[in-house]
This record gives sequence, C-alpha cells and structure tokens, in this order.
Amino acid sequence: MTDEDEVLRYDKMVEIALRGVVRSAIEEVIQNYNTSGGMPGDHHFYITFLTDYPGVKIPDYLRDRYPGEMTIVLQYQFSDLAIKKECLEVTLSFNNVPERLVIPLSAVSIFADPSVNFALQFQPLGDAMEDEDLILQGMEDDDPDGDGSGGSGGGEKTGEVISLDNFRKK
Repeated sequence: MTDEDEVLRYDKMVEIALRGVVRSAIEEVIQNYNTSGGMPGDHHFYITFLTDYPGVKIPDYLRDRYPGEMTIVLQYQFSDLAIKKECLEVTLSFNNVPERLVIPLSAVSIFADPSVNFALQFQPLGDAMEDEDLILQGMEDDDPDGDGSGGSGGGEKTGEVISLDNFRKK
C-alpha cells in the first residue's frame, strides 16, 4: 500500500456530496413541482455540462454548435425531467424541435439557481470510468435498498461556490 492509498480522499468525498445536492434539487422538482408545470416560485437551474463527456447524449447538431461545453436552463419550457443513478434526462425545445438530452451527473461542470444566489462549480474530471464508479459507489452508500431513491455523484476534485455574475442579466 502506498502513502497515497492511505490518505483519506476528502476531495472525492466532497465531490460526491456536492453532486448529491444537484441530484436532490432535481429530485425535489420532479417530486413536487414538475407535474404542475415547472419550477417553484422564481427558481430556475442553469446546468453547464461537458458535451464531449462519455455518456452525454445530445443531437449531433447541438454537439457541433456547443463543442466542449453547453449550458441549459430549466425554468418554464422543459418536460420529462428524470434523474437516474448516474444521469439526468430532460426534453428541451431547440428551434421548436423537442430533443431528449441525457447528461451524466459527472459531466456537469456548473449547477446554479440564480433566484437564490446559489451555485456549485465542479472541477474538470479525470478518468470517466473512475468518476462513474465513484458516483455509483456514492449512491450505493446512500441507497442501501438499491431502489434509486437516494444517492449522489462524484469526481476527483472538490466542488466550490462560484460567483453568479456570469449568469446575471445585465
């Protein structure tokens, strides 16, 4: 066993916990508000994700238009919002064409709700397979029944609070 193996990886623990916040926020919208037509009050989510991350499923024309990174907004016009063990799914309209997006939680780089001045930024991830394993491990730890009712996500670096100035209307 190397010295590195003996060190508790708090950075990974924090990453799993912070991605759990993203999961919980989406779960709450699904359970309590999505059926009534969207988000509660003034809440809205900005979700930025890596378009070239393994497991991201978006139409090719969107991947071409947003190479590397894309931000979606969940506020009024979205449907079929779902969260699974390792990803979120949502249908959004692009030029009046509904498109289903599948976004692994480990691909999310920024999650923000400007209505309450809340944001998380996740560091770029390393090995995709290792990150997916961390997410699944974190969810299994939080979901002993294995029914998908609890869980979180993970990555290699710590998440951090970011300024919302980039998202504010000017």
